[in-house]
Amino acid sequence: MSSSYNNNSLSSKAIFSNRNIILAGIAWAVAALLYFLLFSAKIPGANGVESRAEWYVIGTNIFEALAYLGAGILCLRNWRSPQIVSSRNVWLAIAIGMLSYFLGGIFFGYTEIILKEEPDVSIGDVFFVLTYISLGVGMILAVASRRINLEKWQWLIVSAIGVFGSLVAWWISMQQTTPTELLAAILNWFYVVSDVVLLIIATTLLLAFWGGRVAQSWRMIAAAAFSLYIADMWFKFAQGPSYQSGDILEVFWVFSGVLFGMGAVLEHDASLSRTRRERGRKRA
Repeated sequence: MSSSYNNNSLSSKAIFSNRNIILAGIAWAVAALLYFLLFSAKIPGANGVESRAEWYVIGTNIFEALAYLGAGILCLRNWRSPQIVSSRNVWLAIAIGMLSYFLGGIFFGYTEIILKEEPDVSIGDVFFVLTYISLGVGMILAVASRRINLEKWQWLIVSAIGVFGSLVAWWISMQQTTPTELLAAILNWFYVVSDVVLLIIATTLLLAFWGGRVAQSWRMIAAAAFSLYIADMWFKFAQGPSYQSGDILEVFWVFSGVLFGMGAVLEHDASLSRTRRERGRKRA
């Protein structure tokens, strides 16, 4: 009985190894990309209005939701691990952000698909706001935990990307009609500012953590923030009376969730390797 239990435990660990989780994340991202590419075209309806099939929109929500749910679980695993290299509070904050985005997406999809309403302002926004706050806190804690000693040219890169990201966000905002409702207008600008702030922090993280095995996880986190910015900016640009979820660039939301999860896995794997090396030195 004990032998059978041990074998099952070892088999489970082998299936859910960090390597297999990374491969599953890549497969999920590729599958999402193919799904968006193959089925995102709008088709004429009975009334002559072009729209995407409901099953397709449901599928995009599933791809996105599972990506963020998985990322949240993997970040919580890092938070619970006493061996993790970075501060555990960093991963707790990012985990809250991922799970909040998962819940926000569920409410967004319910409003659009089930209620057939425009989800300009919904319960989902409560979770989206919490997402940006939590991600901002987590990424700032990550930067604060490492002595930032960037070269002048690196600060120029951070500044240039910050300016470029701000100009793109401002240009897109100027193309859109400003929401008449006060809450909608406040949320609109909150998301715009938050995207730019996360973009700047992500660039700083990318440059500050450059080099070394542990840095690989933060490259993924930075790439995830860039993907989130791309998807959010496209969503804001595409919004209008005829907007419907499922545009091709919205696949970057899926990429963002997958990359956050991969960053968590790489950090976990690097932390385990570091612990093994330290134990080996002590024995020697």
